[in-house]
Amino acid sequence: MQMSCSCVTDKRPSLRLLWSSCALVQQGELSPARAMGGASELHFLKEPGDVIAVRDRPLLLDCEAEGEGPVSVAWRRNGVTVETSERVSVLANGSLLIRKFSKRRQDNQSDSGEYECAVTNGNGLVLVSRRARVRVASLPKFLSQPQSLVVPEGGVARLSCQLNAVPEANVTWQRNRQEVTRGDPRYTLLPVGILQIASVSRTDAGLFRCVASNIANTRYSDEAQLSVTVSGPRLYQEPVILSGPQNLTITVHQTAILECVATGNPRPIVSWSRLDGRSIGVEGVQVLGSGNLMISDASIDHSGVYVCSANRPGSRVRRTALGLLQVQAPPEFVQWPQSLSRPVGGSAVFTCTARGVPEPTVTWLKNGRLLKTDANVSISKNNSTLSIARITADDEAIYQCIAENSAGTNQASARLALTQGAHLPSCPTAQEAL
Repeated sequence: MQMSCSCVTDKRPSLRLLWSSCALVQQGELSPARAMGGASELHFLKEPGDVIAVRDRPLLLDCEAEGEGPVSVAWRRNGVTVETSERVSVLANGSLLIRKFSKRRQDNQSDSGEYECAVTNGNGLVLVSRRARVRVASLPKFLSQPQSLVVPEGGVARLSCQLNAVPEANVTWQRNRQEVTRGDPRYTLLPVGILQIASVSRTDAGLFRCVASNIANTRYSDEAQLSVTVSGPRLYQEPVILSGPQNLTITVHQTAILECVATGNPRPIVSWSRLDGRSIGVEGVQVLGSGNLMISDASIDHSGVYVCSANRPGSRVRRTALGLLQVQAPPEFVQWPQSLSRPVGGSAVFTCTARGVPEPTVTWLKNGRLLKTDANVSISKNNSTLSIARITADDEAIYQCIAENSAGTNQASARLALTQGAHLPSCPTAQEAL
């Protein structure tokens, strides 16, 4: 069997550990990466993920990696190395433990931020994890509170409250300090903090307030008085949309709720369509209450302008309201950079293509630091291609492609290893195996 030999000999200790011997490779059957001394490539077993922390409670961020030689782990927050202390420590497996999460420390800084772990192997090669966004749970004051209103009997009432909570608050409603349940089909409680009451009756009158709660706190809004007027036979009334869909941006697999509540006499019929004429579909789509549209497990195809129409029965009289739904998708790789084995003086090209909504931006790291371009190192084709024209010993490293958009980040890595070159001793000549 015809055999060839691939070897790297170098006096640098970091290389002696990995390339202390030649590797016999059967022609055409093993990739360069597998021919590199049979050692395991540096890679992550666990990476940190986005998390919401609770003030004064412990927080654990995962990070675990393996590869050739001993692996050390360091953590960065917003690009700055995290200093360990009695409160903050790196566990044996590389995870970061903050024993008491602080919303505001003595140095007027919060533990919130973007965290990443950087792992280094015995050869000095560095690999950086994806960035994890750490936010502190909060339940701030209401941005808007329910307002008192007067509604004629048989009409429609709408009450709302709004606040920016982390994580999103669970909102319930009380009438005269008693919880409003979903048992009455005339009552529609939307998760976004909206209460709709159809065919209002005198028994619906009372004091209403919303209750918002999450892991951080519970808040009660001001009370609003719902008054119901009683009069003679209701007169004809053109359809009116009390509240139409708002522009909404979500991430794939989340749920979108587009509101549409209308009134009129006779009671208008609410329907939905897309401005582009495409079908809304039926899978994962349902109507809440008398006209609100809910789309579960949203995909990119659900993006578009939605039209709510309130039609007077038996006529062409209608009112419309429009809302834009944007469904974002975090980056995913279409093409990954591949590990390469090249001699000094040779060239190398790494290609990394990612897709997502919005279109991801791509940056490159070399051994965990932002790659600097020069006469020999260039980035082209919208940052998707990294080219090294004349390889030097300093170019041996792990190169990472970081794809990022407003929906998330992703990373892929490849290694450039040096092989036999003119400045290195040659391997034994090919031999016939007996």
